[in-house]
Amino acid sequence: MPAPGEPADTGQGGSPTGRPGSLPDVVASGGSVGSWAGGSGGGERGGRVEGPGSRPDVVASGGSVGSWAGGSGGGERGGRVEGPGSRPDVVASGGSLGPWAGGPGSGESAGAWASDASSEQSTALAADPDGRSGWRLTGEKCWISNAPEADFYTVFARTTPGAGARGITAFLVPADRPGLTGTALDMLSPHPIGTLGFDAVPVTADDVLGERDRGFRVAMDTLNLFRPSVGAFAVGMAQAALDATLAHTSARDAFGGKLRDLQAVSHQVAEMALRTEAARLMVYAAATAYDTGAGDVPQRAAMAKLLATETAQYVVDRAVQLHGARALRRGHLLEHLYREVRAPRVYEGASEVQRGIIAKELYRKQDLDKEAGA
Repeated sequence: MPAPGEPADTGQGGSPTGRPGSLPDVVASGGSVGSWAGGSGGGERGGRVEGPGSRPDVVASGGSVGSWAGGSGGGERGGRVEGPGSRPDVVASGGSLGPWAGGPGSGESAGAWASDASSEQSTALAADPDGRSGWRLTGEKCWISNAPEADFYTVFARTTPGAGARGITAFLVPADRPGLTGTALDMLSPHPIGTLGFDAVPVTADDVLGERDRGFRVAMDTLNLFRPSVGAFAVGMAQAALDATLAHTSARDAFGGKLRDLQAVSHQVAEMALRTEAARLMVYAAATAYDTGAGDVPQRAAMAKLLATETAQYVVDRAVQLHGARALRRGHLLEHLYREVRAPRVYEGASEVQRGIIAKELYRKQDLDKEAGA
């Protein structure tokens, strides 16, 4: 592991240095974002990133984005579910089942699913009946994690037209199905993301995840699980940036002393630490709520994801500023984190989506309290 301020190891592959036991474990991202939470790590493009020091609650790992979601299905290339494109009826993903970017917003209706922010829109997949218990999927999806490398893809398709959220079915589609193709996309950071093409790809009842027409609930439950996990690795990124900043400002000579002796610097470091710890506690609270089956899991999961990812963006940006130009040199830990930290604020529901969920849950609770008191 490189010392703070030194270039990070950009070697290929590498396995995680630890695995999270239960959700409250905070996981630091290594290599490309997202190789954590039960995933296999060791992604094809994952160089190690400097970890968060000696804290036992933060685990550094290597790998590339999306190599997680319980590790089932996609093996070492298993991945995260990506955004539903421009339609709420179908979403495809590489690897095993997980949440997706721009995913369901309010948690109640398919209409709340966000569309792609880019002009590169996906063509909605059509699920045409094929026999008594089968369908043919036709169309194209963009921004899919681990496409085209994954072994399996999770696909949400509308199997009952006009039924809203109650007409969506989740399928697990092997990558070798006839008619399924994919192309990789060149991203800002080396995330394995691409497009998938479905040309009458056959699926049957044996490929259904959960129950027919109940895929939306599968999606919601998965988001409630993985949003705190996104917050967890965001906290790890913030902690890594904070640790590097503490080391740098303690060693760097400037203006007749160490950078740490300047109040303008020390106050920024204090703010970075404050926000990181607050985000960590929020992640723990959301994870505990999920593990105990609390009734406010959607709100807490959204809060954890929102606070942690926004905090990571702030802390990494401050760390770059306090390091100066050296942090912008290719291969530096902070140069790596600066590129990687941007994505978590977008996928699994952008920050704006999380704010909408939080507000809706607050008002829903208020209405329930009024009804109970009436």
